[in-house]
Amino acid sequence: MKYLWAPWRMTYIKQGTQPDRCLFCDLLQQEDGPANLILHRGQHAFVVLNRYPYTNGHMMIVPFEHQDTLESLVAPVLNEMIALTSTAMSVLRKTYQPDGFNLGANIGEAAGAGVKEHVHIHVLPRWSGDTNFMATTAHTRVIPEALTETYALLRTGWEETTPSP
Repeated sequence: MKYLWAPWRMTYIKQGTQPDRCLFCDLLQQEDGPANLILHRGQHAFVVLNRYPYTNGHMMIVPFEHQDTLESLVAPVLNEMIALTSTAMSVLRKTYQPDGFNLGANIGEAAGAGVKEHVHIHVLPRWSGDTNFMATTAHTRVIPEALTETYALLRTGWEETTPSP
């Protein structure tokens, strides 16, 4: 039998036992940086790396407002979320040269939302052939880059794509 070690997932497992806390609201209270993986804060929403990504560069666009569905958000928030989604794609294109993207929002438990109480949009870069035998036969994804390295690359890419005024 072979073992695949992922000790960083224990925090996620333990966090699941705290139903009264919102992961995204907790992140908003912290300073931006590699510790919380926030790449950018806008006026109404922020961009953060997924700590448990499906692919390298997996970002999430999250409104500041704690709402469980897009319909609850006002137009300026929705507009900024779409603009940030577009910028995230541009940064990923420049940094990782993906062949495509998956964009999505899992709204509600039945739709597979991991954080069902705070709506967010996933931006996943994809490459031709990025699904290999591990996902098919072992139901396991292999992420070949450390999150700290991904954060550093994407933070630089974000700053170069969206210079400060």
